[in-house]
Amino acid sequence: MKRFLILSIVALFGAAIVRAEAARADLVSQVETCEAILQEFQSRPDTAVPAVVLQHAKAIIITNQFKAGFLLGVKAGYGVIMVKKPNGRWSLPVLLNAGEASLGLQAGATSVETIDIINDEQTPRLLFKHRFSIGVDAKAIAGPKAAEAERYGSDIFKTPILTYQKVAGLYAGATVKAGQVSRNDSANATLYNTRYTMPELLYSDFVQPVDEVKPLMNLMQRLSP
Repeated sequence: MKRFLILSIVALFGAAIVRAEAARADLVSQVETCEAILQEFQSRPDTAVPAVVLQHAKAIIITNQFKAGFLLGVKAGYGVIMVKKPNGRWSLPVLLNAGEASLGLQAGATSVETIDIINDEQTPRLLFKHRFSIGVDAKAIAGPKAAEAERYGSDIFKTPILTYQKVAGLYAGATVKAGQVSRNDSANATLYNTRYTMPELLYSDFVQPVDEVKPLMNLMQRLSP
């Protein structure tokens, strides 16, 4: 009986480790997907965020939202936020929940990929209160393409958020009017193995980047040094 109890405890402990590793692997996949979204946006002239916009960025939010149904809008998603520190280096990517975007007359969308360029230092801190709605709590407009950015000049950067977006799937007349993002402290605790939460992860150097997030950090540093 004693041997059976010991084997049972070992089995349960091993199963818990496997579950924890699987959960972390899923979070790593989320970061990698956000990196892939940014790379894909920048690889196409019709979706690329202009260099002048990236140079002015104080923060960036990259989201992947999905599972939309007819007239129901986006119901699930995730993303990351990164801020540019005073020394010009980009922060750790901090995981977010993303969802509840209004898609208007939407039929069967499979995914909505969004890059939000934040032009001020106050907007990212709205997330310290747990969540905010892009376009509601912080004004957002469609981000300009390269030629448009030059035409608008510096006035375009007076808007807190410039949004770049792609909608995949079968859809008709779909425009995402607003998206809600919120903190995901439990995910970040798992990814970085830390008790520090969003404020420290974004604005301090208390937590060092894990290997899996370095490619995204390096990409942002190249795009906006």
